Amino acid sequence: MYELLNIDLISIVKTAGLLGLFFIIFAESGLFFGFFLPGDSLLFTAGLLASQGFLNIYFLIILMFLGATLGDTVGYWFGVKVGPKIFNRENSFLFNKKHIERTQNFYQKYGTKTIILARFIPIVRTFAPILAGVGGMKYSLFLRYNIVGGALWGIGITLLGFGLGNAVPNIDKYIISIVIIIIATSFIPIVIEFLKNEKLNE
Repeated sequence: MYELLNIDLISIVKTAGLLGLFFIIFAESGLFFGFFLPGDSLLFTAGLLASQGFLNIYFLIILMFLGATLGDTVGYWFGVKVGPKIFNRENSFLFNKKHIERTQNFYQKYGTKTIILARFIPIVRTFAPILAGVGGMKYSLFLRYNIVGGALWGIGITLLGFGLGNAVPNIDKYIISIVIIIIATSFIPIVIEFLKNEKLNE
């Protein structure tokens, strides 16, 4: 099953190292073409591997936090600079207007808290800071939510993996199964949102 997913996160983490992970989290957090990157599962896997001595947990959580917050910051200023033009952008392999619409709906429901909550929803977390910039959210307000969200997501999920790795004996035997569960779980919000939209369109 893991091979069918065609995503060897363990190899990615080991090959990328700390700096590679930083750039991946940075890209997914605020560069619109980074929406397809497996942020949640990557953070969790990195934490698990850190518990096994493959990575330094202190450097890891610092870099994941910086990658998350700096990525969102770049996304915000991209939104400020591009503005409404982003809504007129044509669909392409790296961009789909449905991602913008999904994020807009999230903003309508949760307001400025979206900057924090969106961290835990694939795709939405990439476009949330961009739309904050497009919408003219005050940067001081955005920054506060960005720091909190970056800490809860970048540090929180990493430490969750690290804690589980230390709590469960021989965790290395179960890493692949755990990663599969994390990947599946990260897509639950997207499936729920899709089903809601299908009901509304009926």
